Amino acid sequence: MRVMIAGAGNVGRHLANDLVKRGHDVTIIEQEPSVMNRAKTEGNPLVDFILGDACEPWVLEKAEVSSCEVVVAATGDDEDNLVVSLLAKQEHGVPRVVARVNHPQNEWMFTQQWGVDVSMSAPHVLTGLVEEAVTVGDLVRLLKLEGGQVTLVEMRIAEDSTVVGRPLYELRLPQDSAIVAILRDGHVVIPQPETTIGPGDEIMAIATPDNEDRLRRAILGEDLPPPSPLSA
Repeated sequence: MRVMIAGAGNVGRHLANDLVKRGHDVTIIEQEPSVMNRAKTEGNPLVDFILGDACEPWVLEKAEVSSCEVVVAATGDDEDNLVVSLLAKQEHGVPRVVARVNHPQNEWMFTQQWGVDVSMSAPHVLTGLVEEAVTVGDLVRLLKLEGGQVTLVEMRIAEDSTVVGRPLYELRLPQDSAIVAILRDGHVVIPQPETTIGPGDEIMAIATPDNEDRLRRAILGEDLPPPSPLSA
């Protein structure tokens, strides 16, 4: 896979190194010579570098962005990240554009209208991870997908939850939602309709924002009838 990253700071540099280790072809565009020199010194020698402003169309053409499968706008400036995203999507037809959100108050702008397929806000991700570590019985948003149209959420099942011992097929999940994995005792369980929910399970699911509350109620079993004697 060919990836172009705008910004050779800490985020862009470490992302490039990881992607190259996984066998991908990576090019970084950076406009500050000192930042680029540091990235070259500390980075993987297989990473290609272009000195220039990724907001300039000619720089993107030099980087042959049209041949990339993914563009990552990872600069420290939200305005630059939006411009890079828009140019990559509309002018070069890049299939997947990922953008870094530096200031959470700007997150609302990082949508498909600006060419962003996936936005990453570090403060919001950290908030989700903190909540995930301490919250039981509540829905925690971990990641927004498809420009915010779908969210990856998690719920931890309490020891005394009414759904403990119930199979997944009994849950009345709303439309546009699905359980994608169960984390149990350090292992990933691929959910099947007959999979039984256990105490302490961490349920990973995807849903549209409008259905998050109904998904929470379904996973908690708030609308379920009591279990029959045969299933108890």
